[in-house]
This record gives sequence, C-alpha cells and structure tokens, in this order.
Amino acid sequence: MTRIIENLAEISQNYRALFVDLWGCVHNGITAYPEAVAALQTYRATGGIVVLVTNSPKPRAGVAAQLGEFGVPDDAYDTIATSGDSARAAMFTGAVGQKVFFMGEWERDWQFFEPLNVIEDPLEITRVPLAEAEGIVCCGPFDTQADPDLNRADFLLAKTNGLKLLCANPDIVVDRGHTREWCAGALAKLYTEMGGESLYFGKPHPPIYDLARRRLAEVDSSIQDDDILAIGDGPHTDILGATGEGLDALFITGGLAAHETQTAQQPDPKALTQYLEKEKSTPLFSIGFLR
Repeated sequence: MTRIIENLAEISQNYRALFVDLWGCVHNGITAYPEAVAALQTYRATGGIVVLVTNSPKPRAGVAAQLGEFGVPDDAYDTIATSGDSARAAMFTGAVGQKVFFMGEWERDWQFFEPLNVIEDPLEITRVPLAEAEGIVCCGPFDTQADPDLNRADFLLAKTNGLKLLCANPDIVVDRGHTREWCAGALAKLYTEMGGESLYFGKPHPPIYDLARRRLAEVDSSIQDDDILAIGDGPHTDILGATGEGLDALFITGGLAAHETQTAQQPDPKALTQYLEKEKSTPLFSIGFLR
C-alpha cells in the first residue's frame, strides 16, 4: 500500500537524486507551481541532484527555455532529459527512414529537426507528404483538441505502406491549465491498435531512463538506482516507468488523477487506494502536490 506523505522533505533525505516529471508536477503548462519549485530548491540546497525527466518532444534547450517562460528558475534543477532528445537520436540514425511525414504543430515542434551533434554521421531528414514517406515522426496532433480518430484514414494508408511511427511523446493527454489536450501518445496508441508499428522513447519506456541516467552521471557518476526517487503524476508513464526501472516512486495525485483520487490538498485515502488498484499502479509514496 502506498504511503501518503505531507511534503518531499519527509522522505528526501533517503535519496541522493530525483527524476522529476514536469507537466502536472512542477508546472501546469502555463505557469510554475511555487511550492514545487521551492521543494526542489530546498532539496538541491541540501546536496541533492534534480534531473527533470519529461515526455516533452522538445530538445533539452527548448524545455529549459520554456521553463524560464513558466517561471521555473535555473536553481530548481541540475539537468534535463527529454523524450524528444531520445526520439531525435533514433530519427537521425534512421529508425523511420530519411523521408518522413511529420505530425505536430510546426511552430512549436520545429526544434525536433535541428541537428543533433552527438550522433555520428546523422541522416539528412526530409519532410514529405504521407504518400511519399518512409516513416512518420509524431510530436503531437495537428489539433490538440481534435479526436485522434480523425487520423484513421491517414493511418490506414501508412499501415498499408508499412510505415513505422516514431512517437516523440508517449503521454496520452495533458492538462494545460484547466484544458485537457491530446498528445502524441494518443495517436501512437491508435496506430498500434490499427495494426501499425509505433516506436516509443519517453516514459514508461527504457530509452528515456537511459538518457536520464547518463545526464545524472554527468553531474555525479557515483549515484545508483537505490539512491533515486522518481516523481510524477502519470500512473502509466511516470509510475509504471519507475517501477519497470526498479526505482522508488512518489505519485502526485493532484495532477492527471485529481478527480479520481479526490485530491484537494491531499488525496482521499480510500479513493486513492481504489484508483491505484484499478490502474494496477504501485507507487511507494503519494502526495497531493509536490511541496
């Protein structure tokens, strides 16, 4: 059974590093959560290392710039690992071919196609219409409010042509303020259900954790998995991923599952237990909001 805690400081002395989700934990897609920022600053002041581990399709630099816009200061974290960087590495090494059909909002996601210097002899990637594509790069829906099913016709053609779909963000939905939006994960899920092949690189899948460990090692190479606490609000991304990697997890109930867990400031214990049993999720700790 999960243990409900009052604040991060109650358990943080047991861990030398944190893998922290962003959306729903540190910010709401519009602005930072002041208590969460303060908790991370306090943790770092005691010598702890904070790795932000996000399913954002943006490169690390893009996420850092966005955090500044949201009001998350640099001293709240040490480094960042993004699903976008993991997926970009795969794209530039040919995971879905050289000619790709792009799905997303170009004004938001253009950085995904910026050169990645860590790849030796990267492929030159060209965006083409679906009928000419060798694969699909999906950073998100064209319209985050539109039903993913509207893509069925395109996906039928893609499946018929044997295209793989590279999913840069496995999240199904996020809440931007009070508005729920579809993410790339919803499209990849649909494509897989239709018989297509989707490639995932963010939580809960191993590539992003490999990247997060490498980024952590750049700060302190002596930290082992037993020293890491993963924090997040997604039972099927953050918590499932942490469990699969053998990491302890702190579930933020006031994010995606706020309604189901009846979270005002803290979750209702009975509602939380029922929710976790239903989702088959087993976080070691739970809290309403990161603080």
